[in-house]
Amino acid sequence: MDFSDPTLDDHQFAIDSDENPIARLIRAWLDERHAPELLVFQAVLIDDLMQKLHEQGLVVSALQSDESTTEEEHLRITLVKTDMERAKFLIRSYMRVRIHKIEKYAAHILQTPEDQQKLSNAELLHAQRYQQMLANHFHATVLDALPDSTHALDQTFPDGTSMITRPDKDHPVFVHARVPCHDVLLPEYVLLANNRVAEA
Repeated sequence: MDFSDPTLDDHQFAIDSDENPIARLIRAWLDERHAPELLVFQAVLIDDLMQKLHEQGLVVSALQSDESTTEEEHLRITLVKTDMERAKFLIRSYMRVRIHKIEKYAAHILQTPEDQQKLSNAELLHAQRYQQMLANHFHATVLDALPDSTHALDQTFPDGTSMITRPDKDHPVFVHARVPCHDVLLPEYVLLANNRVAEA
């Protein structure tokens, strides 16, 4: 099953066009899983894969119902269906990771326009509805029985602690260089003799 399509435009999403869509989906899925914050939704890639899966499904159904299909062709159909299920699993897993982050950081996302730009229309609608549902639940179960001064869900306390959960962008991540590159020195570190690194 060949999902490759050289016409895909990935300039907006900074994903290499020399990889086939499944390889690009795997990379987008891994990036999303390991990044502490929500990344840009890969709309073009997902739409293209969904369209290809739909078209492939029609072909498979037609071949399976054709009485002239040989046993060898049925075996090939089984392999194609297995590959299709693998692609569907990756898409579902990619979307589950995004939904988890959207629900975890819904309040932060709705206060941050640049993060909202990373979501699809459906994801943004889900974030709005989820946050409203959460607020309604808190009010119905606890907050309505407390003084009005305690009803806010977005307070920041004097010590700087916020009630809004935000992505920890200081969280360490592993980076894999896909091409040879020069040494990278973070701003808070200095290079000592013998290529040793120390805090500035």
